[in-house]
Amino acid sequence: MHPLTEKQIRSSFVNASRREATQATLPDLDALDWDRLDYLGWRDRKAPLSAYVVLEVDAEPTGVLLRSGERTARVRRRAVCAWCEDVVVTEDVTLYVARRGGASGRRGNTIGTLICTDFLCSANVRRPPTRTEAGSDVESVREEIVARRVAGLRERSARFVGEVLSTR
Repeated sequence: MHPLTEKQIRSSFVNASRREATQATLPDLDALDWDRLDYLGWRDRKAPLSAYVVLEVDAEPTGVLLRSGERTARVRRRAVCAWCEDVVVTEDVTLYVARRGGASGRRGNTIGTLICTDFLCSANVRRPPTRTEAGSDVESVREEIVARRVAGLRERSARFVGEVLSTR
């Protein structure tokens, strides 16, 4: 992912009001390893039910405001993240809901998906494959598995953003 500025992030949101985008608490952008991110995702530390993701769609940053339904301390559930589909890390997944963009969102239409609570998908897809997944110690097989995982994460996260933008 290309490094983004605060201005680029705040102007990228497709389902948030200007006020919501302005009030978002951003992560420390200088501390991020942008080369190892497929999307930027974070929970708002000042508004614990709010979270945000920004990914590149058609080479442009596209941001989505998410809401989680957890009203109390984090509840751990065993589930598979719909974006990274990691079968090893399954104990911290949250149902996030996004208001659709445009008129559909203003009418209250939403879409939800299960995502790693702390948006660790990029790290999950880059973890070394297990022996069961790789079947051998051939490095090229392992690299191919990781490349396939990364491509899948990018495709599934972009598809979700496409659904947020959908006029249905």
